[in-house]
Amino acid sequence: MADSSPSSSTVSRTALILLRVLTFIFLFIALILIAVAKQTDDNTGEKIKFSDFYTYRYMISTIIIGFAYNLLQMAFSIFTVVSGNRVLSGNGGYLFDFFGDKVISYFMISGSAAGFGLTVELGRGVPSNSFTDKANASASLLLIGFVFTAIASTFTSFALPKKPN
Repeated sequence: MADSSPSSSTVSRTALILLRVLTFIFLFIALILIAVAKQTDDNTGEKIKFSDFYTYRYMISTIIIGFAYNLLQMAFSIFTVVSGNRVLSGNGGYLFDFFGDKVISYFMISGSAAGFGLTVELGRGVPSNSFTDKANASASLLLIGFVFTAIASTFTSFALPKKPN
């Protein structure tokens, strides 16, 4: 009787696509939350939005870059599963996946940490408001996106070509 269980390569490709889709979803929600975060200052009547703070602009740029990278990687993964061929052939494709995941994941964690830091500073001595709550939620979703991308990086490290000693 033939073994009908899927190969480890099929399982890891499927897991990688799932991780990329989850990252994409979390980054998309994080982008929406930070983009719609607005608050009116009770004392001055001035509207406060994410673009008023360099840190939140940095955070939104990390979300957009992570979002674009994951969209590209999802397209590459789907193409590979459907056609059986890699878009970037040879060792270069595996290296692109591995180092791209590393760089983007660290970039995403830096954006999340920056967002958390500013949210804590803005919240000192001030009651919680919808602006800081949305910014904090966006940074949390960016952190979750980092975790999924870091896990994807582990899967891409298994696919790296083995070098002889």
